[in-house]
Amino acid sequence: MMLTPIFLGRIMAKLSTKVATRIITQLKRYQSVLAGLLKRDVSEADTVTVVNDMLSDICGYDKYLHVTSQYAIRGTYVDLAVKVDDDIRFIIEVKAIGIDLKDAHVKQAIDYAANEGIEWVVLTNGAHWRIYKVHFRQPIEKILVCEFDAIEESAKSPEALECFGNLSREGFSKSTMAEFLLHKQVTNKFTVAAVLQTDFILEILRREIRRMSSGVKVEVDYLKTLLREEVIKRDLIDSDEAKSALQNIKRLQRAATRKKAAPKAADEEAPIVAPVADASASTPRAVAIP
Repeated sequence: MMLTPIFLGRIMAKLSTKVATRIITQLKRYQSVLAGLLKRDVSEADTVTVVNDMLSDICGYDKYLHVTSQYAIRGTYVDLAVKVDDDIRFIIEVKAIGIDLKDAHVKQAIDYAANEGIEWVVLTNGAHWRIYKVHFRQPIEKILVCEFDAIEESAKSPEALECFGNLSREGFSKSTMAEFLLHKQVTNKFTVAAVLQTDFILEILRREIRRMSSGVKVEVDYLKTLLREEVIKRDLIDSDEAKSALQNIKRLQRAATRKKAAPKAADEEAPIVAPVADASASTPRAVAIP
């Protein structure tokens, strides 16, 4: 079975065929198990047991060595913690499979992580899985990196392979998770909506309309208002996620500008005969490939 890096996700670490096949095969098996649990509306404790089994069978962890149940965090307990070589990779807050994941559950999971200084959090009811990245700022920030339905989603889907592949024992690392996060940040619907509202894109849109209409003039401000009020969905503009995406776009634009300007500045200061600096030295740490 051959799986290309694109099919596995452009940002995630390249998994071996053996690992990818394990994820697909075991997820298919658990889809029927989870459907049965949902039909019986089992308890949270039973759901935790199955999630623990999924970490073993799908993600490749030894549930007796790598997974801790009821992990203590400042007088309270999170359902599961995955630990390899004395490092907590991520914690998992589990709800009963019949309970929809809500904002209060997200806050609970993020609070656990913030109190322990853990960057990666999984919130799941067994069927619905979410992966969050925690930023330790004031106030604490969270980014939803991955979300999928383990029952309804195809076991071969890029979403399932990306999420379980990056969480897996073989695929998880700080660098691969940083790549995964960056990919999701720059390709999600909130970021695309924010990019559409940037001056650069609005100017391109203005010129294209003028070109197609033989010179009809339209103002950038009008196009921006049109996009915000009649084209782009309201939640892609006014929500917290949209505001966060806009701030992230500004940071990425500044970083891209600095990266583009750096070689030019070096060329201007150095003699023509000087060796050219290695461009890889300016690659952002967050996207460095191990």
